[in-house]
Amino acid sequence: MAETLISPGVLTRENDISFIQPAPVEAGAAFVGPTVKGPVELPTVVTSYSDYVNKFGTTFTSGSTKQEFLTSIAVKNYFAQGGDTALITRVVSGSFDSATTTHVSASADGGNAPFVLKTIGKGALFNNSTGLTDAGAENASDSSLVSGSADNLRWEVQNVNNAKGTFTLLVRRGDDNKNNKIVLETWPNLSLDPESDRFIEKVIGNQEVSVNTAESQYFIQHSGSFVNKSRYVYVSSVGRKTLNYLALDGKTVNTDGSGASFSGSLPVAASGSFHGATGNIVNGGDNYFEEISTTTQGLVAANYSTAFNLLNNQDEYQFNVISVPGLIYGVGAHTSVLDTLISNVETRGDAIAVVDLVVYGSAVSSVTAQAGNINSSYAASYWPWLQVQSATGKNEWVPASTVIPGVYAFTDNSSAPWFAPAGLVRGGIPGVIQAERKLTKNNRDTLYDDKVNPIATFPGAGVAVFGQKTLQTKASALDRVNVRRLLIELKKFFGDQARNLVFEQNTINTRNRFLSIVNPYLTSVVQRQGLYAFRVVMDDTNNTNDVIDRNQLVGQVFIQPAKTAEFIVLDFVVEPTGATFVA
Repeated sequence: MAETLISPGVLTRENDISFIQPAPVEAGAAFVGPTVKGPVELPTVVTSYSDYVNKFGTTFTSGSTKQEFLTSIAVKNYFAQGGDTALITRVVSGSFDSATTTHVSASADGGNAPFVLKTIGKGALFNNSTGLTDAGAENASDSSLVSGSADNLRWEVQNVNNAKGTFTLLVRRGDDNKNNKIVLETWPNLSLDPESDRFIEKVIGNQEVSVNTAESQYFIQHSGSFVNKSRYVYVSSVGRKTLNYLALDGKTVNTDGSGASFSGSLPVAASGSFHGATGNIVNGGDNYFEEISTTTQGLVAANYSTAFNLLNNQDEYQFNVISVPGLIYGVGAHTSVLDTLISNVETRGDAIAVVDLVVYGSAVSSVTAQAGNINSSYAASYWPWLQVQSATGKNEWVPASTVIPGVYAFTDNSSAPWFAPAGLVRGGIPGVIQAERKLTKNNRDTLYDDKVNPIATFPGAGVAVFGQKTLQTKASALDRVNVRRLLIELKKFFGDQARNLVFEQNTINTRNRFLSIVNPYLTSVVQRQGLYAFRVVMDDTNNTNDVIDRNQLVGQVFIQPAKTAEFIVLDFVVEPTGATFVA
């Protein structure tokens, strides 16, 4: 009960006006490409492969054939190799929209639905009814939806309490039935009273999310007051809000201006379906796996541009490797779009792009020719293509970018980002059936000399990455993936720490506080074999009076990156009988 002042005393009160902004989306790897379902062009974090399946799906039917997108295979491999979080950006061709609830009704709603839900995911796949007059045909025996599937949704209202003005909402999978409900989310004690903490819009969220552009910058536009907390739906509208549902006595249900009881506005306990979504993932001539060419999985290169521009926002989306399996550098318009991707990661300076150079069936000379057209330490390429088993049960050929993020994830977990993601210790690729071709020593030499990392096949050892060059042309420490990833890791740590110094006093105390954090960290990197030596300078030598007067704080970090042993030389010396060996 709230305290009041009657006699002299001290009254302490709380007024919570804090609002914690969501942290930047942070993930180990980013994947861009088509998916079966899910939000369109909205970078979304998934924390496991099952989470990905729930949000973005796996297989679909094209004609009479079951197919799977490369995005799905890449994400599965990434998590199988120890990846913890992934950032998925779905790319589509054409116009896609959400599905809307049908037949959410009340006992006396005056023609208004108590509330309307929309699916966060977009595409006709989310439809399991044809319109507002069609509740979604149900089988009489078990109330399963005739058109329900594992990829769409249904809703259910239960536990309606007229005395309190509350109800429970379930989000169910579209292919369940009354005897075997597959509940994806449960939202109890919801209210239509906007003054209630359990007001349906506050609890579930009511934000419609879209991509917008201004001044040549792409960004996510949110319309609606409450952040979406559901992973599957948001509240599009509330038909009639029951403001102050209960009277002052806490027992009597209030009425609206016409005298109708607010209890009549509550939803009726029932289940229903969704309709009205648009957008098809299959358009004909879609070219999957080894047939990928100018058109790839139903898309063209231009379809990726918006996603790349969105991911250019480093403050909002953080990742250390990005893969776009299905785009091929040596194919038509794919080249310019991938150039944009590489330029974006160079600008960000905190990620490396894994780029495929050629289509399936290409010659070594074609691979090296395409590699010569790229000069960046923020990109790396691997070859040849690999055969893996798809979720459809078929063995399919996939480009190397489908599996390389998984190799990076395994390296990070087993060692550290500054270890080479290559060799028989860290470069193995589980699940690969075979490589497109078994490379000879001469093949590997030719590829590596031209900045392409070979994927080799060794008897008894399987398929493994056997190179770690970036696509930088100039010979330097940054022409190696492990050094580039070391710099990415160090810059992220230093950037995060330095951000805390912005607007602090430019004094020796501030500098020493920074040094007391970064020096021990770099010492730990030395101990973990990432550096040979380092030195951090942030003192009067680089923070002179004129620098301070310009409101700048300057630091210099000198590092000697540890190098990898890529070329092992073993000399065998044959000595005559009777020679003495000295220990």
